Amino acid sequence: MASITAARTKPRPFLKWAGGKTQLLPVIDSFLPVSFRQESDVTYIEPFVGGGAMLFFMMQKYPNIRRAVVNDINPRLINTYRVVRDNPIALVEALHEIQSVYRALGDDYEAQKQYYLNVRSLFNAGSLPDVQEAAYMVFINRTCFNGLYRENSKGGFNVPFGRYANPTICDAELILADSELLQRVEILQGDFSGTAEYVKGYTFVYFDPPYRPLDATSSFNSYVKEAFDDSEQQRLRDYFARLSAEGCMEMLSNSDGCGRNAEDSFFDDLYRGYAIERVHAKRSINANPSKRGVLTELLIMNYTRYQGNEESLF
Repeated sequence: MASITAARTKPRPFLKWAGGKTQLLPVIDSFLPVSFRQESDVTYIEPFVGGGAMLFFMMQKYPNIRRAVVNDINPRLINTYRVVRDNPIALVEALHEIQSVYRALGDDYEAQKQYYLNVRSLFNAGSLPDVQEAAYMVFINRTCFNGLYRENSKGGFNVPFGRYANPTICDAELILADSELLQRVEILQGDFSGTAEYVKGYTFVYFDPPYRPLDATSSFNSYVKEAFDDSEQQRLRDYFARLSAEGCMEMLSNSDGCGRNAEDSFFDDLYRGYAIERVHAKRSINANPSKRGVLTELLIMNYTRYQGNEESLF
């Protein structure tokens, strides 16, 4: 393998993730609290880091973030983050080997599919070294259908093979760039409520939980075997209220049921008393292609003074 040079690539998410916020970042940025820019010592917390688009954006734009803490309940996802941060060279080497084998299969779709299924089986079997599991995680993310991560009730990754002409499996410069940024981030694995102990000083918390499904075909919230149902959404609201009472500045994203069904006021009722804004977002992951497109999503905040003005918000 060729030698790995210092990273020149700008840090960005190394995984594709359902519900990723890349396209919404300018809008979300406009809805940050006015006080955020004014503080020189900010603690930033994400209890549901997912693909990390918001994390990579915030860490590069705001040098006043002095402490960053991210969490996710998905142990494979968090292992991958930790390997990218702590052992990037070994990960690049493992990915380079996988990429070489995969590309040697040429355009043989059936051979590629079988290789993918073999890796998926090994990935699901567990008991892998951390670097190998992370490498498999990246590989299946780059080659599975729609880059989707989904688990069945037994905790097995069950997304079928996708059809991609020449996927980049080993992006060495990106992994090195992300590793450098993640040196400044504490990475946790567990329930979202475990992030409370990391609140310190001026703390901004961004919640991007599994979205409440708008209908049966949009129900892609089974990132782990434990379902995130309405009772979990209610438990999250209670946690949101708890941190608000402790003085945290908070923003939460979720689906807008009213956009599909005018009578679905679940979140309007659940977060009554907080600021609720509806923003436009393009959704690219849905089992029914005809239902992909522009929808409204919710931004829920415990403050009303935003950084942006009316012209820059929409």
